[in-house]
Amino acid sequence: MALPNPGFWPLNKPVIVSEEALVAPVLVPDLTTPAAAKAAAATGPAYVVLVGISLSHFLNDTMQSLIASVYPILKDNYALDFAQIGMITLAFQFTASLLQPVIGHFTDRKAQPFSLAIGMGFTFFGLLLLSVAQQYPVILIAAALVGLGSAVFHPESARIARLASGGRYGFAQSVFQLGGSFGTSMGPLLAALIVVPFGQPSIAWFSSIAFLAIIILWRIGLWYRPQITTKKTLPPSHPDAPNSRRVKVALVVLVALLFSKQLYVSSLSSYYIFYLIEKFQVSTQAAQLYLFLFLAANAAGAFFGGSLGDRFGRKYVLWFSILGALPFTLALPYAGLFASAVLTVIIGLIISSATSSIIVFAQELVPHRFGMISGVFFGFAFGIGGVGAAVLGRVADHTGLEFVYQVCAFLPAIGLLAVFLPKMPKAAR
Repeated sequence: MALPNPGFWPLNKPVIVSEEALVAPVLVPDLTTPAAAKAAAATGPAYVVLVGISLSHFLNDTMQSLIASVYPILKDNYALDFAQIGMITLAFQFTASLLQPVIGHFTDRKAQPFSLAIGMGFTFFGLLLLSVAQQYPVILIAAALVGLGSAVFHPESARIARLASGGRYGFAQSVFQLGGSFGTSMGPLLAALIVVPFGQPSIAWFSSIAFLAIIILWRIGLWYRPQITTKKTLPPSHPDAPNSRRVKVALVVLVALLFSKQLYVSSLSSYYIFYLIEKFQVSTQAAQLYLFLFLAANAAGAFFGGSLGDRFGRKYVLWFSILGALPFTLALPYAGLFASAVLTVIIGLIISSATSSIIVFAQELVPHRFGMISGVFFGFAFGIGGVGAAVLGRVADHTGLEFVYQVCAFLPAIGLLAVFLPKMPKAAR
């Protein structure tokens, strides 16, 4: 069947795609061999697609971050305790965590070019429901719907970023992550400027962002559709690639590194506002601005981390990004207000630089299960954030938030496990 030119966004020339291609197994080309990597680099990244998928990630995560940003409003309106706040995070992130690997495995076997636009529809309805929710169970359902949209979005969008990378995998993943990180940082700012003054119903205004994202993702689906390959045989692996045992060990190490990073970031994202209000008696709006600084630093660190991994090797970036944050996380619980702001910016810059390298490292270890491995790691990140938020909320109710941050300060020490990561072939790193 013939695909028309997308019109106002000409991502692709008219092509002919058979119906069989749309149900064939989806394989991301193995570019670990030097010749294949050189050929991919010669084509260069598809910048329009990368910008489009990054912008979609920005819109997606902006809407998702609103959930944590309106916690003070929900807490006051419905007299919630910290454990119930943690359960809202769990409802959102547990849905995404469970479904992302399943969706990634399914799309490895059968391409779904327009699944991203459909998934964004769940986020659209979740926001509308959250804006009118008057009971705690309804709030949990709304959060779960937004999580479902995230589960559909992340595995396929990561695949599209790699397809559009032109061989610069870390750079492409960084551009993709940059949109998501800045979207996450915008949540507290928008909450301070819009949701706090106008209340819970104003969350419905952000459904227009979801509608814009649906349009963009539909156009990206038109570009992605003819990229689907009918290739059914796996390409040969690089002769210097690690064996299956080393791959399994490396995946466990990467999961541990992601655990340390994501649990610490979750502790700040979910409870930093309350920590600042409780310890320094700042206003809710001021605390949200401080959270914005941390999340914006996360965005910047995620962007530069991928490019540094392309140039120097992802293993070195992982060493620096996880373990390098340790001195600053240890100092944070004992710092004043201004010093806390400075430390969280430094922590955000350093610790978030691991994100792209962890994802790309895992993808290169298991290139024939690209969607599933992307879903596992994105899903694990959400799952750890959700479970961690719930557990930390329970601990905070009994011991106080300051104790929580004293304990979480040691999490980056898990970065020492990076010593067990294998050396990847130069063309694949």
